[in-house]
Amino acid sequence: MSRTARLFQLMQALRSLPSPVTAERLADETDVSVRTLYRDIDSLRGLGAVIDGEAGFGYTLIEDATLPPLGFEDEELEALVLGLREVMAVGDPSLAKGAESALAKLGARLPEGQSRRLKHAVLSATSFFPPPPPTVDAEVLRQAAWDERRIRFNYSDAKGAKTRREVYPLSIVFMQSSHCLVGWCHLRNDYRAFRLDRMLDLEVMDESFRPRRVSMLRDYWQKMRAEALEHGY
Repeated sequence: MSRTARLFQLMQALRSLPSPVTAERLADETDVSVRTLYRDIDSLRGLGAVIDGEAGFGYTLIEDATLPPLGFEDEELEALVLGLREVMAVGDPSLAKGAESALAKLGARLPEGQSRRLKHAVLSATSFFPPPPPTVDAEVLRQAAWDERRIRFNYSDAKGAKTRREVYPLSIVFMQSSHCLVGWCHLRNDYRAFRLDRMLDLEVMDESFRPRRVSMLRDYWQKMRAEALEHGY
């Protein structure tokens, strides 16, 4: 691991671990010796991070120099907490981890009063019945959508019937109780939604459908709204 990557990992640990966090715990998180950890703390301080504490007492990140100044209204903070905690509750593992990291970064950079409000927000989100875990790598699937690459996978419908699909991936949406891929299905020659917990053997193909993803996704939602109006929803 490069020194830059190690310092970034140390900042992430200072943001997310309960403070004060001991040098031994930080050294373990960054896979270095305690002596190297002390030098890395000094390096971060030299770069502008305000870190309280010293050897034997533990460390607390007071101000994170890597983030620009932030200012939020109280309702904006509540909305951020609600949204991020909902992702932590129902998102796939990598996305939930990203939401947790984002919340820690916000708390590390906000003024003391707003940081307390963030920590003890009135609004929150939880799920006693979390969605079924994806049976494909959701991170790979998201990247395929961003890269606008055609994908191939095996799919089982609600009755257990299995088909091999090739799809232009457009978006991943949390629908009712499961995560679904919205895409253009070449087998059905139409838009379809596929539950991620019913997909297997995901392959990302070489074919690109760039730059059609945004316009196709817009068409999909227009179609959904029209169908909803037609059925009186």
